Amino acid sequence: MATVPARTAKFRGDQKHMFSTSDDIAMLNQIRATHAPDGREVDVKPLLHVVDDIFHLAAPIVPGTTQERPPIIHADILDEKALQEGFSDIMELLAYTISRISCEISCKCSGGGDAHARTLALFNMLSTYSWEVKVVLALAAFAVYYGEFWLVAQLYLTNPLAKSVAILKQLPEIMERSDYLKPKYEAITNLIRVMLNVSRCIVELKDLPPQYIAHDTPAYQTADALISTATYWTIRSIVACASQIMGLIGTSHEYIASTTEAWELSSLAHKVGTIHEHLKKQLALCYNHIDEKKHTEAYQMLVHLFEKPNIDNMKILKALLNGKEDQLPLLEGSTKRRVGIDVLRRKNVLLLISDLDLSQEEFSILDQMYQETRHLPSRNESQYEVVWLPVVDRSIPWNEERRKQFENMQSMMSWYSIHHPSLVDSAVIRYIKDVWHFNKKPLLVVLDSQGSVVNPNAIHMMWIWGSQAFPFTSAKEEALWREETWRIELLADNIEPLIFNWIQEKKYICIYGGEDMDWIQKFTTTAQAVAREAGVPLEMLYVGKSNPKDKVRRNIAAIATQNLSHTLPQDLTLIWFFWVRLESMWHSKVQHGKSVENDPIMQEIVTMLSFDGSEQGWAVISRGSAEICKAKGDMFLLCLNEFDKWKADAESRGLVQAVNEHLNVLHTPLHCNRLILPGATGSVPEKVVCAECGRQMDKFIMYRCCTD
Repeated sequence: MATVPARTAKFRGDQKHMFSTSDDIAMLNQIRATHAPDGREVDVKPLLHVVDDIFHLAAPIVPGTTQERPPIIHADILDEKALQEGFSDIMELLAYTISRISCEISCKCSGGGDAHARTLALFNMLSTYSWEVKVVLALAAFAVYYGEFWLVAQLYLTNPLAKSVAILKQLPEIMERSDYLKPKYEAITNLIRVMLNVSRCIVELKDLPPQYIAHDTPAYQTADALISTATYWTIRSIVACASQIMGLIGTSHEYIASTTEAWELSSLAHKVGTIHEHLKKQLALCYNHIDEKKHTEAYQMLVHLFEKPNIDNMKILKALLNGKEDQLPLLEGSTKRRVGIDVLRRKNVLLLISDLDLSQEEFSILDQMYQETRHLPSRNESQYEVVWLPVVDRSIPWNEERRKQFENMQSMMSWYSIHHPSLVDSAVIRYIKDVWHFNKKPLLVVLDSQGSVVNPNAIHMMWIWGSQAFPFTSAKEEALWREETWRIELLADNIEPLIFNWIQEKKYICIYGGEDMDWIQKFTTTAQAVAREAGVPLEMLYVGKSNPKDKVRRNIAAIATQNLSHTLPQDLTLIWFFWVRLESMWHSKVQHGKSVENDPIMQEIVTMLSFDGSEQGWAVISRGSAEICKAKGDMFLLCLNEFDKWKADAESRGLVQAVNEHLNVLHTPLHCNRLILPGATGSVPEKVVCAECGRQMDKFIMYRCCTD
């Protein structure tokens, strides 16, 4: 039965370089003409497995070769494996055919004759089978012949029966001439290896799931066009190997032929090996196509799963955390034991999504907030669990360094984490990036007890209010903002516990920052002098600059040495937290449509962030929760230096109001404010207005690498 013209054309066009003459094409057309499958489906994988074992165990051991004796596989283990795979049922169906083909191989290869004619005879016997069954049945038939030959060869020195059979086959003489026959043995072994490789590819191709790769897919079509060619040259190689084995018996001492025959086998091995490389390449393309289809299917399933209501959170969590069907995909933080996702059933779950570069500051603050909830587990604000879901770049090899980085981070976590990053399916990673907009910066995705997403990123709420923001919904966020005013407690939170004491004691509180140590010395000494002259208690706290580096650390050391003011610890975590809270406030307000024009708190947030964007220092002075004044460093220092001009106002109206009024006197319309926001932490609006004058700010893109 001839093949489809289009497919033949593809064969003659894309693959013609594998054949040197038109005779090859004619021979293959003869083979295709014998192909008349009756539609039977036979799973030959278990049979191929046993054939593979036979060739592995029957590999000739020749003195001086580089081959090692294969490991012993006990027959009972092999039998059990074969039976488990349904091998007995297959053998009942195919044993007679294998026996017939084996006899045909023995008979046809014992005499001379044309190799193609002998190969064609085998194809006629196999005409009703599909291509993959043909090749495996022919291999099985040859394996019987080959296995019997080497079984006797391996046992004749120790087994009397094997010795008698060996004498009749002249095996002792053959073994004595093994040095001379070494090229032939190695050539046969190498040819068997490539025949098995091709056969595996053929079986793999026919076993590809049709729901993920249609037969008209280009990669599949190209591979399928090679199948008849691959089957022909594999069975032709079987004929050649069998002829060589048969030729060993009764060859007397004609050793000179060994090298020539080995060359013929090597030539076949090269041809079959080339076919294997082409098949392997096309199979890889097929698997890529299948992976893409599965990936798309899994992604769409995830999208659909989040769109529909669920009874509980198990389906969602299984899809997110257990794509590989691992029974225990999670590592419990405190005990470091593996657990299943059932521990999260009907609980509010916060998915901490990050790469392996979660900063020490981020981890430290999150851990502190989480530990607080564990100490008071009955509080409403504590009714949630955290799961770390690491997103790793699959294009970068998973080496020892990355493994240690992952395990080191995981070991420090007191909450749940994925046992291994490979458990996170690629479709989940795509969903995280496409829908939840993960881009390097950590996310805190909030799932309620039914698995619904109530907040695609609660990290800003967590930084601003901690667990008080539970259940982290948009409504809760709006409610928290309605209760807020711009006050020192919102600005400083609990970065310095003494602040709350200072407020209760009605002290004036000055929070200041920047990196200019010369300005810091002048400002702190002047402010303390003004406070003494005004007769008011003043406490000062240095909060440095966002993304603090060694310069801020050196400033802290100098301030402490000179006893200029209070400072935060030198590990800089709390300084980082002070500024990241302000950035989070900005993003939170933006998400709720607030701006400088319509929200007074937003105006103060932008002013503080503008202070940080400048090259000079800045300061905020407050008394209690309501009175606050602020200015950039030079303006504030000038105001304090002119204390005599507003001293009387300070005595009558209070220090903060007097400072504010004098700052208004000193204010000029000339200014240059910069607002620097990390673009990866959230959506940045197209329009941002200046907190000082209300004009729209120019937008620039800045790339920064600070090694300090």
